[in-house]
Amino acid sequence: MRYALRVACGFCLSVAAIASLVGAACADALPSWNDGRSKAAIINFVTAVTSEGDARFVPVGERMAVFDNDGTLWSEQPAYFQLTFALDRINALAPQHPEWKGQEPFKSILAGDFEGMAATGEKGAVELIMASHAGTTTDEFTAVVKDWFATARHPRFDRPYNEIIFQPMVELLEYLRANGFRTYIVSGGGIEFMRPMTESMYGIPPAQVVGSSIVTRYELDGDTPVLRREAEFDFIDDGPGKPVGINTFIGARPIFVAGNSDGDYEMMRWVTAGEGPRFGLIVHHTDAEREWAYDRKSSFGKLDKALTEAAQRGWLVVDMKADWRKVFPFDK
Repeated sequence: MRYALRVACGFCLSVAAIASLVGAACADALPSWNDGRSKAAIINFVTAVTSEGDARFVPVGERMAVFDNDGTLWSEQPAYFQLTFALDRINALAPQHPEWKGQEPFKSILAGDFEGMAATGEKGAVELIMASHAGTTTDEFTAVVKDWFATARHPRFDRPYNEIIFQPMVELLEYLRANGFRTYIVSGGGIEFMRPMTESMYGIPPAQVVGSSIVTRYELDGDTPVLRREAEFDFIDDGPGKPVGINTFIGARPIFVAGNSDGDYEMMRWVTAGEGPRFGLIVHHTDAEREWAYDRKSSFGKLDKALTEAAQRGWLVVDMKADWRKVFPFDK
């Protein structure tokens, strides 16, 4: 059995021994993380793979880390951000489509009947995404996404969606990059929806974002070349699609992986099954007061199989309530 945290936790060190490795030199690393097993395991792993002479040393060129986005870097409750964007987009486009008043799932969306929308199932979801995401050029869609993030506000926190990000995970990204890691997002979310925002939110440039996509075609608008987004899926970067996406778009197996749901299970398995030092991290949403508490039965971000197998596979389960000193950047 592979033990993905064999490097992070050592072969026989106690929790207290691991914690002692943090030391004064790492006192400011991950400041929004409480001292304890999770923080110490991360720091111990990074220290090991970046220390020349250590048997677990990994050259800079091989230090890559992949992160899911929904529920791992930004919140995903009460609904995925991109779903909320799509619903807002349908309402904005409705005056141009009077036929939607009698056509599902648009009829239910415009009436605020989310149960009716849900009853349309996968077919309705596909129609929703296509109607709200296709038909524009890539530049037009980027402008729409940026405008939505600048104006839409989260229903619970009444803040812009680009502030509903997890401060401890932002610090983790920065900590890894400071130690020679390249950091990537590998998410089931739409690649064109995430790319306009990831650099300002996480320090991850668009070229290091892997996500789901719809077909995009080259055409001329008059004499101007544009890329037009079509109403057809191209690639679904979720579940087993995630390791495929990593292989296709990154071209190497990372040594660090972070996720929060069963949609990340195959990515966690594939990354931590590689040779040499490996680290798998699961964000477990346990804080109903500061964020949400959910796992096995959640409609969004269901965490069941991966949570059951975490200990067996050596994945670190981060308890949001216990391990994080603060959740969002705006927390006191």
